[in-house]
Amino acid sequence: MPEPRTSARRAAVRRFMALAAASLLALAEPALAAADEDALAGSALVDALKAGGLIIYFRHGATDFGENDIGMTDYADCANQRNLTDGGRADARAIGDAIRRLALPIGDVLASPFCRTMETAGLIFGRAVAAPAVLGGPAAAAPERYAGLRQLLSTPPPPGFDLAVVGHGNPFKAITNVPYLAEGEAAVLRPLGAAGFHLVARIPKDGWDSLAAP
Repeated sequence: MPEPRTSARRAAVRRFMALAAASLLALAEPALAAADEDALAGSALVDALKAGGLIIYFRHGATDFGENDIGMTDYADCANQRNLTDGGRADARAIGDAIRRLALPIGDVLASPFCRTMETAGLIFGRAVAAPAVLGGPAAAAPERYAGLRQLLSTPPPPGFDLAVVGHGNPFKAITNVPYLAEGEAAVLRPLGAAGFHLVARIPKDGWDSLAAP
């Protein structure tokens, strides 16, 4: 039978772990998926995008998982990174064509500095600015590793414009706690400032054509 002091110590440890878990969840809560009434689809989604004030977060296009980033010397060293496949490039071009047909008011285009994200942004939008906040900080900085990305996605773009962000699956999953975006998939977010942001739609890589259809 354990001594009373040992039992009390174990109970204190359990309470500490529960509080720590609750604190980590609280950090993510402002960025959790929105309630059903905030969801958008079809023409309502197109109208909201055309009105501006939203953020479109893309995961980069399809990549060759036979490659990796282990040997890269810097972000410009594309030869030693996991890069887009030809299919991923074709998907990005098709997405860009559809977005141009929709005539969406795209303002800034920010991307993680990796080659696959910068290339995806360039193929979709024709331009991109490398933004380290999209990538996130070192793993040692957890749980605030993605604080910069959370702030970016919570900040409304200039009135009448949408912000485009091209990043990775892991950072987005970490701050939203929603299922992973597939390569080439986009999430449409409504930034709410200090309250975080709401996820209002997910658009698969082949979903833009139907939105842009006459």
